[in-house]
Amino acid sequence: MVDLFVDRILVKNNRDQDELDTEREIVTRLQNRILMLFFASAACESCQQFAPTLSNFFKRLTDEFYVDRSAQLVLVYISLDQSEEQQESFLKQLPKRSLFLAYEDPYRRELEAMLNVEELPTVVVLRPDSSILVPNAVEEILCLGTDCYQNWQEAAELIDRNFMINEDFGQKSMCSLSDPVRRLKYKVEDETKKKKKKKHRGSGGGGGGEEEVEKDGGGSPF
Repeated sequence: MVDLFVDRILVKNNRDQDELDTEREIVTRLQNRILMLFFASAACESCQQFAPTLSNFFKRLTDEFYVDRSAQLVLVYISLDQSEEQQESFLKQLPKRSLFLAYEDPYRRELEAMLNVEELPTVVVLRPDSSILVPNAVEEILCLGTDCYQNWQEAAELIDRNFMINEDFGQKSMCSLSDPVRRLKYKVEDETKKKKKKKHRGSGGGGGGEEEVEKDGGGSPF
């Protein structure tokens, strides 16, 4: 998804509307994240009704008030508004941590055509490699709430060598949200290794074998 915006300017939906205008800033913000592109318009009544639900959905997955560590999720508003005033009005309903394209950026319409957006509202969910995960997740978000993020996370195969960004390596406190899932994935393998070690200690470990078994299981090796 970085490729989609690497030569573009994304704007933060905060008071100062800070810009992410360098490749480094774009990569840092988007790399290894699931991306939600929210196509909507202030003139669309259905969009107005859905915006609070989407805002709450995003906050519950990324705000430290609700979670210990923010989900690997980015929300970008792709405005199809008829005026910049409409866009600014609609942005007030969206989370401060969301991003958007400036109204004068023609790339908004290019994305609309590229992703075959035919109705509003539309939330296109993209994998980290920019492939489409869900063409329109509006109904899924309405029906499942934040539970659908876990489905996206698994389907996007975020659990791989490239999932953790550089700043995460070597920092135990900065473990990713998927660590519990990763530990579960390798639990069987870890247990097998432990059993092999335990068997080795009991059969060929010499004088220390019984002591090791007592530490592990608290009883006789038999």
